[in-house]
Amino acid sequence: MALLACVDIGSTWTKAALVELPAGVLVARAQAPTDPADVVRGVLAATSGFPDVPVLACSSAGGGLRLAVVGYEELISAEAGHRAALSAGARVVHVAAGPLDAAGLAALAAAAPDVVLLVGGTDGGEASVLRHNAAALASSAALQGPSGVLRRPVPVVLAGNAAVRDEVAAVLRDGGVPVTAAGNVLPDIGRLAPEPARAAIREVFLRHVIGGDRLSTDPRLRQWVRTVTPDAVLSGVTVLAAGRAGAGAPGVVVVDVGGATTDVYCVPDPDAEQASLGREAVGVPAARRTVEGDLGVEASAGALHRAAAAEDVPVPDDPLGLGAAAATIALRRHLRAEAAYGPGGAGARTAGLVVLSGGVFRHGDPEAVAAAVGRIAADRGGAGAVLADADVLVDSRYVLAAAGLLAAVHPAAAAGLLSGGRAFAPTTPTRSR
Repeated sequence: MALLACVDIGSTWTKAALVELPAGVLVARAQAPTDPADVVRGVLAATSGFPDVPVLACSSAGGGLRLAVVGYEELISAEAGHRAALSAGARVVHVAAGPLDAAGLAALAAAAPDVVLLVGGTDGGEASVLRHNAAALASSAALQGPSGVLRRPVPVVLAGNAAVRDEVAAVLRDGGVPVTAAGNVLPDIGRLAPEPARAAIREVFLRHVIGGDRLSTDPRLRQWVRTVTPDAVLSGVTVLAAGRAGAGAPGVVVVDVGGATTDVYCVPDPDAEQASLGREAVGVPAARRTVEGDLGVEASAGALHRAAAAEDVPVPDDPLGLGAAAATIALRRHLRAEAAYGPGGAGARTAGLVVLSGGVFRHGDPEAVAAAVGRIAADRGGAGAVLADADVLVDSRYVLAAAGLLAAVHPAAAAGLLSGGRAFAPTTPTRSR
């Protein structure tokens, strides 16, 4: 019998699942607090009761990537970059617009970002501000932080005017700044294209945060971590949706409320989506995700309250109240993001299963969870439309991330882990109305 430990290193908790291969049987589960000083300690604590087996891990530790956005002007380029960053699971700690001067560089340094998302200009459009800001960042590669200590060069994701991409990237590299180039987040006026920037941000997370020393200096972390948690969960949701599709069941939406982020994943039934939306649905991504770096019930609770006030969403003063508010706002944002796909972007409304994940739902009293589901379903700002006529379950064993980690290397085990509905517990009632 072969065993494998699948570990999700979260900002608050590190969750571990011991899985038997090749059938994908869940042998044991455990969790331990994430140690922010060295996340490897949390992994060792969570797996201390397991036998000595290989570890596959994903991570969203550190409250999400600390990201600053530098753009052309606030309402267009900077806002486009800001949205791309939030949906990549990053925690936006600073937004600057226009040419960076000495005060702007000082404010950027004080925010202590892990990475800068540099945007500006549509493709073939205005380029002077993007050039200026690249030169400013290159000349200040070692930014002086609030403690007065010079920090190492902050990596840059370049996602601005494609016409000057190579030129701007060369300026940054010549200044000693690590740079990852991506497609423009705003290639044309009114057309947002954040996915290339999201992918680049995730790449930087793995290379500079997991591969760096902020989370741990233990080399085992780089050996264990294969992906960021949102990617792992999306793979798990895709496995779940494929199993349901094979049985003729509609698609899936998963809302994962964590301590620092709230993530929404959507893998709709393609036949139902195209039947309801017409041929325009062709070309819409089969699996969609939004990851909100400012919605969480612990590390991001303050930001969650501010977001709730902006959205006019009530926040009862209890963990499930926070979780329901985070889920409501995240679902609203997910639907707004899907609107960018045009007529084909309504997959969340065509899914037949909604899965609520995260500790607030997993450990909540069933009646309290049902009440929280009712609050989400009653939302008239959009979130309620997702739960309408859908079965609503709770990810009681927290195995979606584990299934996603297994999907690439042990696909049969990933499917087995999610088969038969063993991973989920019904809410009361089992169907939202």
